[in-house]
Amino acid sequence: MGFQRLSTKMVEAQVAPGQRIFSQRGAMIAYRGELSFTPNLMSGQGGVMSAIGRRVRGEAAPLMTVEGNGTVMFGHGGHEVHVIDLTGELLHVEADRLLAFDGALRQGTVFLGSQGGVMGMVRGQATGQGLFTTTLEGQGSVAVLAHGGVLELSVASDRPVNVDPQAYVGHRGRLTNRLTTALSWRDMVGRGSGEAFQLELSGQGTVFVQASEEKL
Repeated sequence: MGFQRLSTKMVEAQVAPGQRIFSQRGAMIAYRGELSFTPNLMSGQGGVMSAIGRRVRGEAAPLMTVEGNGTVMFGHGGHEVHVIDLTGELLHVEADRLLAFDGALRQGTVFLGSQGGVMGMVRGQATGQGLFTTTLEGQGSVAVLAHGGVLELSVASDRPVNVDPQAYVGHRGRLTNRLTTALSWRDMVGRGSGEAFQLELSGQGTVFVQASEEKL
């Protein structure tokens, strides 16, 4: 199963018996065949109570399950769609950026406080993620939403990448991240915007950034 781009803002997926796709609720544009669409109360590892706890904090995206035999098309809010194919890697992505993903992928959540303590939580607020981020792992495809399209930046052990936290969409591979400050640069240009903070990613993998600082 995989997603085929119909345009910059829509994707299509084939669903066969025994397979399923998870998507944002309300993201279905059209479909052909015999498909069912069911609200999904599970949001990553931790079960229903974990999902409810995250929903209270505004950090969980409501999902629906698509099953049956047919073809379904997805899009949401006129945002650009980018397809990420996973071949066993771990993907970190903001929950509200998930348009749809292969049901065979393992879902999870990560507390950002465990990724750098207080600065990890500051990073979550800077990116708009809140205190948690969503993880997907295994073999399958993921369709994510972005403003202005997505750029894939390779990260090597000897070549870390710094990105604007508000332009960050997600990352995959063996990457570590930390929030850094650039107060002297901010003071030099006389701005107090998000550029005062930078998200530095190092290791081996790929970081996905959008061509905008707008949140979804």
